[in-house]
Parts: sequence; structure tokens; C-alpha cells
Amino acid sequence: MMFSPDWLQWYDALQKPSWTPPPATIGLIWQVLYPIIAVSFGFVLIQILRKKLPWRTGLPFMINLIANLAFTPLQFGLQNLNLALIDIVIVWATILWCMATVWHQVRWVAWAQLPYLAWVTIATTLQTLIWLKN
Repeated sequence: MMFSPDWLQWYDALQKPSWTPPPATIGLIWQVLYPIIAVSFGFVLIQILRKKLPWRTGLPFMINLIANLAFTPLQFGLQNLNLALIDIVIVWATILWCMATVWHQVRWVAWAQLPYLAWVTIATTLQTLIWLKN
């Protein structure tokens, strides 16, 4: 999906809470989180392929990845605050589902999701407030 060249201008024009991090900070946070997500989600996938975890264990991880990847096109490509809010709530809920699904089998994967959950909780709160203000 191609983003309109004015996506940053559109985003800057939105009414946001005073504590909204600048886009560069948000990008930096994701640069830290994506390796954690890749390693932990990748481990789960490998364990599923090796049949050490049931395939159902991977379901929340797949839904989470799809929803995570969909957020940017929804928010900045379509500039649709409604769909972006629904999407980020799905991301948040599936992180909890991921953690619960692997807790008894691979506890470190559940623990590894805590920074992701913390950031997405903040981002969901931010997205909700942006949605309400606009």
C-alpha cells in the first residue's frame, strides 16, 4: 500500500495528548521490540514445526503478527482512525492470548512479551485518545 506523501502532515494535524511521543521515538521503540518479537515468535513457530508445541499455540501469534503489520497501513495509509483503533485493540488482546497460550510450555516466551505488552498498552491508550479527540 502506498502512503500519501502527506501522512506525516496528516498525523501532525491530529489532536493528540500532550504526552504523545514524537514519531522518531515511536520508531525507536519498535526497533527494540521487533527483534524480541522475531526471536520469541520464531521460537514458537520452530517448536510448532518440530511438533513440540501444538499448532493451536501458534494461532494467537499469527493473528498478532497480521494485526501488527496491518496497523501502519490502516493508520497512515488509509488514515482511518476507527480501523486503526480496532486493530491495535486486537494487537493488545492477542499479546495477552500469546502469553497465556505459552505460559505452561515455554515461560520465557511469555515473559519476553512484557515489553511488547507495555508499549502496546501505551499505544492503545494513545490511539484511543487520538480517536476520541478527532
